[in-house]
Amino acid sequence: MLKHHLLALQFARLLCLTLLPILPVIAVEGDGMGAVERNPAYRSAGPRFPLTAQVIVKLRSGTDLVRKHALSAASNAEQTDIALDARTLALGQRIAMPGLLHAGRALDAQTHVVRADGIDSVALAERLQRDPEVEYAVVDQRRQRLLAPNDPFYLQGPAIGQGTGGPVSGQWYLRAPAGEVVSGINATAAWDVTTGVPGIVVAVLDTGVRPEHPDLRGRLLPGYDMISDIPTANNGVGRRPDASDPGDWVTNAEASDASGRFSQCDVDNSSWHGTLTASLVGAAGNEGLGMAGVTWGAMVLPVRVLGKCGGFDSDILAGMRWAAGLAVPGVPRNPHPARILNMSLGSSGACQQNYQDLINELGRLSPAVVVVAAAGNSAGSAEGTPARCAGVLAVGGLRHAGTKVGFSDLGPEIALSAPAGNCVNITANSPCLYSMIAATNAGTTVPGASVYSDAFRPAVGTSFSAPLVSGTVALMLSLQSSLSVAEIRSILQSSARPFPTPAADSTVPQCLAPSTAQQLECHCNAQTCGAGMLDAAAAVKAVEARVTVPLNLVAGWNLTGSGLNAPANVARVFGDPATVESVWRWVPATQRWAVYLPALTSSELAAFAASRSYEVLTTLEAGDGFWVRAKQALTVVMPKAEPLRANQLAGRLRKGWNLLSLGAADTPQQVNTAAGQAVAMESLWAWDALRNTWFFYAPSLDVQGGTALVDYVGSQGFRDFTGSAQTLGGGVGFWVKVP
Repeated sequence: MLKHHLLALQFARLLCLTLLPILPVIAVEGDGMGAVERNPAYRSAGPRFPLTAQVIVKLRSGTDLVRKHALSAASNAEQTDIALDARTLALGQRIAMPGLLHAGRALDAQTHVVRADGIDSVALAERLQRDPEVEYAVVDQRRQRLLAPNDPFYLQGPAIGQGTGGPVSGQWYLRAPAGEVVSGINATAAWDVTTGVPGIVVAVLDTGVRPEHPDLRGRLLPGYDMISDIPTANNGVGRRPDASDPGDWVTNAEASDASGRFSQCDVDNSSWHGTLTASLVGAAGNEGLGMAGVTWGAMVLPVRVLGKCGGFDSDILAGMRWAAGLAVPGVPRNPHPARILNMSLGSSGACQQNYQDLINELGRLSPAVVVVAAAGNSAGSAEGTPARCAGVLAVGGLRHAGTKVGFSDLGPEIALSAPAGNCVNITANSPCLYSMIAATNAGTTVPGASVYSDAFRPAVGTSFSAPLVSGTVALMLSLQSSLSVAEIRSILQSSARPFPTPAADSTVPQCLAPSTAQQLECHCNAQTCGAGMLDAAAAVKAVEARVTVPLNLVAGWNLTGSGLNAPANVARVFGDPATVESVWRWVPATQRWAVYLPALTSSELAAFAASRSYEVLTTLEAGDGFWVRAKQALTVVMPKAEPLRANQLAGRLRKGWNLLSLGAADTPQQVNTAAGQAVAMESLWAWDALRNTWFFYAPSLDVQGGTALVDYVGSQGFRDFTGSAQTLGGGVGFWVKVP
């Protein structure tokens, strides 16, 4: 029976495809570049490690070095290395260090890493800065993941033994404020509006991820490992198109080796930090497994920039560029540019020019890219870089009670604050009462089993405040993808809840401006912790109130829908022939297609439709699903109205195929339940345009329990609604077969 359903649906889609104009296919051979012979002697005779100096140098535009040794985004890795070698050799001659400089990786056409031995980084940067062709030269510093500090006031988590599980408070930070929990972000109410859409991408620049974790299954896009230094990368190869985290442990022997790469680094087990932060942004939700992230629909893009002992600025900056879709010489372009960069990393000090230049560039893109950064965990010091850079959404950390958590940094650059986790109990073997639940790995060095942080394996730190803001921004952009960085900041700050007013007998001090003195728990104000406490629901509803509902479309076929309780004029929404080729709606009452072709006049469209026994599509009614053939990725807006729920579509289901859409984030099970006993739903299908495959659901298999539905989905190459946490709101069109 299911095979019959599949054939029928494929026939319906093929019918639609065959009726559309055929576009020419253009084949391109080669890359237009001649063969380049590489001189193997220069790089293969490279310096011994560790190099004592590592500097990021940016050359001025149009200078001789840039023109003679150009770096092209179209060049492959080998061609880029050749140009970098030649450029660095020439640069060494210019600063009277012939043959002593060694080329690192490129960040863009004018910027790359320079390494040297026998000189320290500060001295090399000063020497390079004196050259008139150099715009700036800065030390390529290491940045660190922002974990909880090694401080007796905050539980670090004992070794896993008898104690396991918790916290009793669960994912307290996602729920609405209640009782002792004051700082919850109220994501639950935000999900009533949207759980996010796949067209919005959040890049997590961190230690990479463990993609096999069940709560990240179906939630990750193909990422990239940007770490150039092989010892730091700990994967034997350095840069590669695989953001899997191999572990970032540092042994006592490594830290004690004064001549080694990791001299004086912190001795620690593998952190799995990127998996933790990625899951807080976008772990699958509403699928009956583990935890939920802030967004279940927007996609997560892992970009590995941190390895053993952290990561260098050059790799972080290159990772930021790649994540945003900008060119990085020698690296293929990212096919899924991110709108949000989550950066739960940093170090102390003012914002360097190279970070500020790139953040400014990201803000000028269309659409703009939002950078969200953790304030840092040095117990009340000034926030570090990149959080201190202008244009960044810097996020401070709160306790459950709404006061600044002791380890969080503070300062006037912080935009707002969000939960960071805190334990209350500080005695050995006591459960952490307000840990953040997040996906992680049990391996102490190399990967082990997929697990979760809990009351005895706590996750606390401003690293975990930033993903809550990043996930909220993804929900906001899912409603209005054209929001600027300034608009996002303004909405988040204006919708934030005020910090709690201290009681008259409170012994907790007010937060003061950062200084050299530590500030532990303190009462926040706008000058130290930002505009207030993150309120995801208020931010999302503020966006919903001011905009129409967008549909984010990819180039090619999109099965989408309005899902709103208002009709839409097809020509007004889809009337641009430069971006839209055709729109198709299935009409169950007549068992015919209705079509709209923006390139045709009204009379031409009528004649075309009549010649093929179609109907002319002029209006999309509430709850209509439809196909759009787009010539390029674009966003269109539908008229604003109340979202439709599953129970409002039950009366529309007819025998045969029905093409529908919802506005609320309902599941296929909820659609089937809403249909009730009057209509027996046989199967439900939704098209995943990003992956070119179908989501499938059949009630008859679901009621069998066990793995019957999952096994069938896997055997046919479909995607499972349950396993992917895919819901039917947010502009998703879907087919329902009624026998």
